[in-house]
Amino acid sequence: MTEQGQEISGDVDDSRSLVLASASPRRRELLAVLVEDFEVRPAAIEERQGDGETPEHYVLRLAVEKARAITGGSPDKWVIGSDTEVVLEGCCLGKPGDELQAREMLRALSGRSHTVYSSVALVGPNSLIETALSVSEVRFETLPESWIRRYGASGEPLDKAGGYAIQGRAAAWISRLDGSYSAVVGLPLFETASLLRNAGLMRD
Repeated sequence: MTEQGQEISGDVDDSRSLVLASASPRRRELLAVLVEDFEVRPAAIEERQGDGETPEHYVLRLAVEKARAITGGSPDKWVIGSDTEVVLEGCCLGKPGDELQAREMLRALSGRSHTVYSSVALVGPNSLIETALSVSEVRFETLPESWIRRYGASGEPLDKAGGYAIQGRAAAWISRLDGSYSAVVGLPLFETASLLRNAGLMRD
């Protein structure tokens, strides 16, 4: 989708630099599957869901804000911003601030299905914007309390939305995934590739 009716033409100068506005090593690894040459510049923005803001709007807004935070100083570059949120009963869980919060999140997810919203925004020269959203359903089987404690103490959950990494130890307890694996990891590859192709930044 485009913002304010603006469209990105496929006829562009692909020599312009591509920047990933993220400190996530997972997003960096995933983007490298699609393109070889890009910069990494973490974007520092406030990540707070607004009152009454839906998870869909929230993740799309953050992706755009992350990209715009970088393009402000580099108007000639194409910038990718992305955000991933784990949503349970309509509430975004965010990232745990400590081991105790990680355990609480895992207990809430245990034996239940939840939704993962993963967004991507491509912001280009002249503030041209395209966004895309991937929505996946993930189910955890019942998590033993002993495992929750060990996993929480491992440190792996601390920088992960919902307190788990699907590509890590938590995979042993995920019985079903309906949607995009890469999106749950942190960057929806199909949607990202579509935006890059449309901008002329990726070859088939």
